[in-house]
Amino acid sequence: MPFIPHTSEDEKQMLDTIGVDSIDSLFDEIPKSLNNADLEILPSGISEMSMLRLMSERAEQDTVTSCFLGAGAYDHHIPSAVWDLAARGEFLTAYTPYQAEASQGTLQLIYEFQTMISRLTAMDVANASVYDGATALAEAVLMAVRGNKKSKSRRLLCAGTVHPSYLSTCRTIVSNQNIEIDLIPYSSSTGTIDRSSLDYRLGQDYAGMVIPYPNFFGGLEHIDALTNWAHDQGMLVIAVVNPLALALLRAPGDWGEDGADITVGEAQPFGIPVCSGGPYLGYMCCRKSLVRQMPGRIIGRTIDLDGKEGFALTLQAREQHIRRAKATSNICTNQGLLVTAATIYLSLLGQEGLRSVAAKSHNNMVSLIHKVSSIPGVSLRFPSPFFHEAVFQLPKPAYKILRAMEGQGVLGGYDLGQVSQDLANCMLTNTTEKKTDSDLEFFVDVLTEAVKEC
Repeated sequence: MPFIPHTSEDEKQMLDTIGVDSIDSLFDEIPKSLNNADLEILPSGISEMSMLRLMSERAEQDTVTSCFLGAGAYDHHIPSAVWDLAARGEFLTAYTPYQAEASQGTLQLIYEFQTMISRLTAMDVANASVYDGATALAEAVLMAVRGNKKSKSRRLLCAGTVHPSYLSTCRTIVSNQNIEIDLIPYSSSTGTIDRSSLDYRLGQDYAGMVIPYPNFFGGLEHIDALTNWAHDQGMLVIAVVNPLALALLRAPGDWGEDGADITVGEAQPFGIPVCSGGPYLGYMCCRKSLVRQMPGRIIGRTIDLDGKEGFALTLQAREQHIRRAKATSNICTNQGLLVTAATIYLSLLGQEGLRSVAAKSHNNMVSLIHKVSSIPGVSLRFPSPFFHEAVFQLPKPAYKILRAMEGQGVLGGYDLGQVSQDLANCMLTNTTEKKTDSDLEFFVDVLTEAVKEC
């Protein structure tokens, strides 16, 4: 590795000492079929000065007047106290609580995070987080295959309205374990699962079913009917939920007659900036009966020999602590800093504050839909109930209109032509509590001009 300050002579001396011919020999357990050839498509290296200039130029491209782009990452207000506290050295440098007895503050914070997430989702237990929402879904799929003892298949059903990036990430991860994911088509008129398409799945063996709420198009699925149907078919139910929406909507633990079995999602709305794509924070909950199938860590509260309250790493079913073959996952971090920010955010807002943020976000979208309806050729694509995102039908290709809006400093939404050519004239637009009436009016003015220009 050229960035390690060892000369060729240093390397040869070390290899001779351990009796190995080359550095490649140290990795001979890796099958040759998995080795990459030279990475010819990668550009050559550049100097530090050039790199800093390039990154500055790219950062300037992120500067916009107003952002209505959601699709999984949302531009919410973050109270100043969140990162003033999270950036303190005690939190910022405490990567992970390996020395539990010396990490009581960090452990207590994670315990509070688990408690808040469990209450929001109405689930029995939450873990100390995972990488992000997409990988959380992949872990949930693996959990369902391990945890559903009645199923003999390695197949899952997934709503076609799950975020396409989540689905892609999930398939990339689980395909290596020969797990198949079959999609349930959505109705082109409602943007939600076409329940009639479930009829031909009756009697088939699936380990679980994935239900998004809200779904990728912002719509709300028929959670009770879908949950009950999946359970009747012997499947575990995996809920993929925006946790902010749960301040207004019914929690997964209360879906149908028995509730969801596993709940995952992205906690980025809780005090984490959009930040050019990450890092983010995946949360994960489940029933108590499945807790030993849950990857990552769980923090527990206990009493020591002196009767004092203390916190400990309760479950650590990961490959660094037990035999690799017995591990449930190879998760090597719990995104501790982002857990810190989310916990501080939730503590500051409280139940009423969170409900206020969710309500304002929803009401802004209601207002925007009303205002946009006055633009000739623009309409709401799906009439289904929504939270704070909706799809607008445009008279021209969405990418052209979005490009014109971006030229005026407005990120108007997500081009759904990237998902399906049938939606090439549609954009997915989001509003948060940050949007004022003047922001909404500005959006309408810019969209009106963009429609005329294109």
